[in-house]
Amino acid sequence: MELRILHILDHSIPVHSGYTFRTRAILEQQRALGWKTYHMTSPKHPEHGGLEQEVSGLKFYRTPGGRSALSGVPVLGQLAVIRALERRLEELVETIRPDVLHAHSPALNGVAAVRVGRRRGIPVVYEVRAFWEDAAVDHGTAREGGVRYRLTRSMETYVLERAAAVTTICEGLRRDMVGRGIPEERITVIPNAVDLAHFAGAGARDGQLAERLGLRNRCVIGFIGSFYAYEGLDLLVEAMPAMLAQRPDLRLLFVGGGVQEEYLKSRASALGVGDRVVFAGRVPHDEVQKYYDLVDVLVYPRRSMRLTELVTPLKPLEAMAQGRLVAASDVGGHRELIENGATGVLFSPDDPQALADALGDLLGAEERWPALRAAGRRFVEEQRNWPASVARYAQVYETVLGPASHGRRVHV
Repeated sequence: MELRILHILDHSIPVHSGYTFRTRAILEQQRALGWKTYHMTSPKHPEHGGLEQEVSGLKFYRTPGGRSALSGVPVLGQLAVIRALERRLEELVETIRPDVLHAHSPALNGVAAVRVGRRRGIPVVYEVRAFWEDAAVDHGTAREGGVRYRLTRSMETYVLERAAAVTTICEGLRRDMVGRGIPEERITVIPNAVDLAHFAGAGARDGQLAERLGLRNRCVIGFIGSFYAYEGLDLLVEAMPAMLAQRPDLRLLFVGGGVQEEYLKSRASALGVGDRVVFAGRVPHDEVQKYYDLVDVLVYPRRSMRLTELVTPLKPLEAMAQGRLVAASDVGGHRELIENGATGVLFSPDDPQALADALGDLLGAEERWPALRAAGRRFVEEQRNWPASVARYAQVYETVLGPASHGRRVHV
């Protein structure tokens, strides 16, 4: 008998984000293992029409209520989301008859799953991808230690204490949960990974694209992703004058967009490096590889804060899977992915000069590049591939089902 898992998600593809890419990889790999997966999203998923939507071969059940009059009201808006999730979850449980409810961050999804799971006698697995109260601090929608922050943190702990099992993406988050009193044996790390089939290695530069962006015959450092404040991209701009003094042929390429874009442009102009920093904007997903191929070193200068010290990002893994050179700030999330001097380069966070010095040393030592690239790719191949990560769910599901797992295809 097939194992039936109902995943409760914040949002999903076709929205592009690290959250949705991880979800898609998990679902595809779980199906490859012979498990039946079902998927519902919260009212916070952008409306694309209809209660059901198929995307890339995956069917998603949507939850109405995204434009509630209470959606912008703290606490009341969260309660409205939970109620909408509960109603939709009750409907789906009735028809799908899942063996496991697998709720993914944020805690709103977890609260709804725990309530329905208790009423229906279905075990709940709760997956923590980040503590959303910390992300809210960076986005400016909450203050660390403030009322909203404390309420969200309490909600998270409420779900952690009541879920049958907890999974998370990295050791930093696991340690924080243990510090809250959650037993270690109930927490399993399912690390971020990549689909190696999608990353065949670096390709040749597109000469026409390089010419159009003013990057022909230039040494290029770059960042490809979303421009959030915690990414520390302003530090990369601040380091440019010092780096240009040593490497006049250096150019900085930003691909993507976000709330920091205009600020980054103004800082580059104020520092007199506006003509050396290229903003390519957002590009179609199927064209991103061309931009990766223009970059000599991918840089991830995340600031040191709770969010970045606890959470591992996905982008450096994707770069390493391509055999790229990576340089990143020495924060906890990066240390779980990059071994300084072996698979990449780490530099002191929140320090433009340290960033400039580290990149200057790396750019001046091209003889080291092949070994760094090969070691980074090998790390991903051996430890951070999706089949290896997703296989860890088997033990989690078997544990929460107990005797009920007998006769179901859980083992891999």
